[in-house]
Amino acid sequence: MAMKDNKKFKTLDEQIEILKYKGLVVQDPDYAREVLLRENYFFLNGYRHLFLKSATDKSFIEGTTFEELYSLFLFDRSFRNIIFKNLLIIENNLKSIISYQLSKKYGYKENDYLKPKNFNEDPARSRQVSDLIKKMKRQIRINGSQHTATMHYINNYGYIPLWILVKVLSFGIVGELFSILKKEDQLAIADIYHVDVDELITYLPILANYRNLCAHEDILFENKTQKQINDTIYHALLGIEKVDGEYVYGKNDLFALVIMLRQLLNQQDMKNLVEEVDHILKNLEYNLKSIPLNKVLDRMGFPENWKEIGTIGRKVEE
Repeated sequence: MAMKDNKKFKTLDEQIEILKYKGLVVQDPDYAREVLLRENYFFLNGYRHLFLKSATDKSFIEGTTFEELYSLFLFDRSFRNIIFKNLLIIENNLKSIISYQLSKKYGYKENDYLKPKNFNEDPARSRQVSDLIKKMKRQIRINGSQHTATMHYINNYGYIPLWILVKVLSFGIVGELFSILKKEDQLAIADIYHVDVDELITYLPILANYRNLCAHEDILFENKTQKQINDTIYHALLGIEKVDGEYVYGKNDLFALVIMLRQLLNQQDMKNLVEEVDHILKNLEYNLKSIPLNKVLDRMGFPENWKEIGTIGRKVEE
């Protein structure tokens, strides 16, 4: 039997008719047409799930408007920008701290700081160490002539110090670099953040993944982490509900990401993040009519008292 081709090109009017057929209220077709042209129907349509009647009935909840669907889309864009900005802060901080620690201990020329003996000497990790050193040397070759700072050091000094090299390394490579450091170097870096080494090793690939997700403008608010994070003091202090001994929020959802950010950002950056997210949530709540804001918060993994994470635990840390 021939398969029906539902993925062929649809005009803007055809896209609007599909949405209306599924029960979406389109009060201003001209506005909807303009938005669909600018934002891409298939991306906007990715936000429909919270507005559907059920998992089996794929029609929209009665009264759901195009403006509501678009407001969730715009909320996610704003949320993504806030998260992205703070992930870049963490990425820059981590690069600075790692380069300082390694340069102080092993030297500032790549022939010094990239020696295999500077890293985890467990034979089982030797392949990983070797591969990462090759990746970093490749970055030196590729970026040496493409970036002003790296070119300046190569031309004037004949080497690239680590604090310059880290600027052209991806977050993913820097996270991998941390995972192959000697235990004492990992401890020195983790102590600055007041987290365990194992926690930081878990967090960094997750954060790098979210950084890439934000950079490529993927849907963020309902995204799940690749792996669960361990229980933290913040789960307990916020009194997050447990089911069968497991916290229902903050394990592999967006609130887990917020918990990671709480542990790695300074107090002022975290305070700003909470205020900014609270502002865009209030704006979204104002625009939602067919579903309550709690439905969005639940999909994000945010407990009702989520804002307390901006201030809770200060006394514990001090």
